[in-house]
Amino acid sequence: MKVLVAGATGVVGGRVVPLLAAAGHDVLALARPGRDRAPLAAAGAEVLVADALDRDGVRATVRRAAPDVVVNLLTAIPAEPDPKHLARDLAPTGRLRTEGTRNLLDAAGEARVISQSLAYGYQPDDGPAAEDDPLWRAGPPPQFAPVLAALIELERLTTRAGGLVLRLGHLYGPGTAFAGDGAFTRQVRAGRVPLAGGGRAVFSFTHADDAAAAVTAAVDRDAVTGVLNIVDDEPAPLHDWLPAWARLLDAPAPRRIPAAVARLAVGSWGVAFLNRLRGAGNARARLRLGWRPRFPSVAEGFAAEFGCERARSQPR
Repeated sequence: MKVLVAGATGVVGGRVVPLLAAAGHDVLALARPGRDRAPLAAAGAEVLVADALDRDGVRATVRRAAPDVVVNLLTAIPAEPDPKHLARDLAPTGRLRTEGTRNLLDAAGEARVISQSLAYGYQPDDGPAAEDDPLWRAGPPPQFAPVLAALIELERLTTRAGGLVLRLGHLYGPGTAFAGDGAFTRQVRAGRVPLAGGGRAVFSFTHADDAAAAVTAAVDRDAVTGVLNIVDDEPAPLHDWLPAWARLLDAPAPRRIPAAVARLAVGSWGVAFLNRLRGAGNARARLRLGWRPRFPSVAEGFAAEFGCERARSQPR
């Protein structure tokens, strides 16, 4: 099949392109003007240049390419967004998720569309969320509300067109905020990530390689539509995984502070991120895509990512 990947230079896109090429697909990588095209070409893709927010340019480029499948991975997330100004920092990504998605769908014609969304926008509640559970529409933190609104619109546009939405968990692996050189990792090493209000948030993680494998599986299953959670098998409370990860990093143990104190530093979204998020379940994705995460839990994933790093740092 001819598969166009929009957002091909991102963390997931950079892994999807070589997987699709290795599977025998004709891969078209859509990149913004000025982006380095060499890695995409080396991975086996034909590079198409267009700005996703340029409706006419995208329409002309995509229609000329005539793909069978369009994979929408468009984001513009800064390396270290400020939780007190999340709405501002993610506004460019929100525009890509709404206007950019509309442009892609308009250009896609009869092509099937697969879009990337997030699995941590569910209304806080007990237990892992399934895809039919409500999103956080009832009183989300003000800084998260426009982010969630953009995701809801992306999902509405994609499913209305008969496409498939993949809700990814907290991405980790090289190139992410949880990488060895990532922003969140630096904060943990500096002892700047506390257990606010007990650290009751539950995280569902997704290794970037597992996300790419799910996208690749979805491309080959044209009958699968709707929404799927692409997350690992074991949602993990922050108060469990954060101290364990800090030990793996030889970082200070996370401090326990009241939520009200944390709110002064990171705002209401920062406190919700640390104390209110709900995990998600992956049963539907396992059944419909035949997909299995390589790392069933973040404990195993972090051990693989950082255990070797720690071993290399030990004196001999």
